[in-house]
Amino acid sequence: MDTKTTLLAIDDEPGVLGFIERFAQRYGVRVVSRTDVRAALAEVPALKPDAVIVDLRMPHLSGLDVLRAIRDIDAACQIILMTAHASVDTAIEAVRLGALDYLSKPFDQERLGGLLNGISKRVERRERLLEVDAEVARRFGFCGMLGRGPAMQELFDGIRRFAPHVRTVLVTGETGTGKELVARALHKLGTRSDRRYVTVNCSAVVETLFESELFGHQRGAFTGAIDTKVGLFEHADKGTLFLDEIGELPLPIQAKLLRAVEHGEVQRVGSHDARHVDVAVIAATNRDLRADAAAGRFRSDLYYRLSAMEVRIVPLRERREDIPYLAAAFIREVTERLKRPLTGMSTTAERTLQQAQWPGNVRELRNVIERACLLSDGKMLTERDMLAAMSPSADTRSRPWGSAPSPSVTALDPEYLNNAQRAQVEQALREAGGNKAAAARLLRISRRSMYRWLERLDLPHATAGQKKTDKRGRGRGQE
Repeated sequence: MDTKTTLLAIDDEPGVLGFIERFAQRYGVRVVSRTDVRAALAEVPALKPDAVIVDLRMPHLSGLDVLRAIRDIDAACQIILMTAHASVDTAIEAVRLGALDYLSKPFDQERLGGLLNGISKRVERRERLLEVDAEVARRFGFCGMLGRGPAMQELFDGIRRFAPHVRTVLVTGETGTGKELVARALHKLGTRSDRRYVTVNCSAVVETLFESELFGHQRGAFTGAIDTKVGLFEHADKGTLFLDEIGELPLPIQAKLLRAVEHGEVQRVGSHDARHVDVAVIAATNRDLRADAAAGRFRSDLYYRLSAMEVRIVPLRERREDIPYLAAAFIREVTERLKRPLTGMSTTAERTLQQAQWPGNVRELRNVIERACLLSDGKMLTERDMLAAMSPSADTRSRPWGSAPSPSVTALDPEYLNNAQRAQVEQALREAGGNKAAAARLLRISRRSMYRWLERLDLPHATAGQKKTDKRGRGRGQE
């Protein structure tokens, strides 16, 4: 039988393990048996069992110790405790710590069978949900974008209808909403799809070089102009020019841009001759250009020319119904690329994503999912994985330490999230006095994940000054 469910059985009695193996086969459950509890715990991160059944009384570690350890490694793993010495107090403690059930030896076979059947069905249901999410992603995907809700479906429908006819489009939306994807979709579905698609980020061009970049220059037009250069408008002739962050364009250039857009005329720097071009212009911005035009920060005539057809992308917080499907698509993409055996996310993890504010929108969600996949030790992403991967601005929960990032910092900074994580880890280590286990608890991650963070962020395993004194008065690094 092709089984998808793995049960790790830990008991120092081989006879008990043999019975569990034979019994579990009836329910299509693969059993990995271990008599050494410490060796079994060491295998959990690599084995990624769906459930663990462990004897309460084991040499070196008790079943409750194992329960706590596995909870730190993989919070989604189901744990069953078994014992020949049952007590009410122990059973209560086991349930309080999150055990699925507490079985007495000899086993009630009907009860054990019910537990195994339930675990198998949970795994099958998880697989089906992942397949459903994948099917939804395929069905509701559009030119690299995904949206099941009415806002995105309306956007997709508008792109389909207008792309073949429009020559000037303004795409507006917050950072990370996917403005460039919309621009590419407009080009792909338009009449110029077989022509050149040229992109320029207006916020990344030095102000003094804007005119030369857009319209070109003649040799000797200014110091350093040793050759004649074709501008981006001429380069995109008969095709599409995408002007990203158009709101950053200097005012002196805006008048020349208006003439290029309206009349198809460009003039190279240092030349008296106007050149005619046929270019579809798609501009994008995360600013309110109408307000900027009213305040004199942007030419109103250029704004009205560009916004003849305006496409607004709603922020992720206004289409939360799409979050589970976006997350499922990102998990599938990341796991395929990183060769990680992740099958999805838990209900609490999904709820955590739904409750976040997402100031960085889809780009931020994608980054969080990728970090969570890297940090996770289990088969499913858990709430703890998501919280550990989130930047403070995305997390809706109050944190016992640390502060939110400056509102002026945006997801456009590629180092921002790494720097935020580094600051979190360093502060947690300081508050924990250098104790990595305590710092991991502050961060709500496992100790194993803590070491991964230290390696990924290139932080020393023992921070300078984070020492403690042992009973003999000698300083030693604290683990």
